Amino acid sequence: MIELTIDLLKKEAKSFSIIESNHDESSIFGSTDGKAVGTYLEHKFQEYLKKNYIFVNGNSASGIDFPSEIINVDIKVTSITQPQSSCPFKSARQKIYGLGYNLLIFVYEKVDNNETKKSRLNILHTVFVDKNRTADYQLTTTINSILDNNGNKDDLISLFSDKNLPIDEIEASNIADDIFTNRPNIGYLTISNALQWRLQYGRIIEKAGTISGIDKLK
Repeated sequence: MIELTIDLLKKEAKSFSIIESNHDESSIFGSTDGKAVGTYLEHKFQEYLKKNYIFVNGNSASGIDFPSEIINVDIKVTSITQPQSSCPFKSARQKIYGLGYNLLIFVYEKVDNNETKKSRLNILHTVFVDKNRTADYQLTTTINSILDNNGNKDDLISLFSDKNLPIDEIEASNIADDIFTNRPNIGYLTISNALQWRLQYGRIIEKAGTISGIDKLK
């Protein structure tokens, strides 16, 4: 048994996606519950990895599937019909500086076979997103545009208000100050405000393999 690394995780995610796309499964037949399908695939992938690798399993406290500093990855499983999911809200800064961890996204098309009473999850896209690319696209591109055009602190605070960033005036001022010393990377998620962040992956799927930090594995 060897220790799991990000490179090995990517390699195995690609292999697993190919295997799973040719597997018929009875336990999810007829299910329209995306969370149930996601749980099935996440658990199956983790069991697949356990055959050959040592890694730290996530729990409710860590909030992500592979919480170790070496990997720091959360698995997201989503249907191609509406590629999105939710994640815990920790700070409004996540929308600007990223979620704080990497993402491994499996995008599937589910096909039910009424004769065999089994389902097949055709994994259409498997994408690895570096944590530095997990911020909100529109917000980070606008911030960078303001900086490129010699914008000031007031411009940034006005932007936060326009985008309904869930922060008070003090935090808005603090974040604006930080941006001038720590310019954010362009993120490629669409992150909607809610009690939990709502992550949308359309742009990630579209840009996979063409942007540094967004790897198209399958």
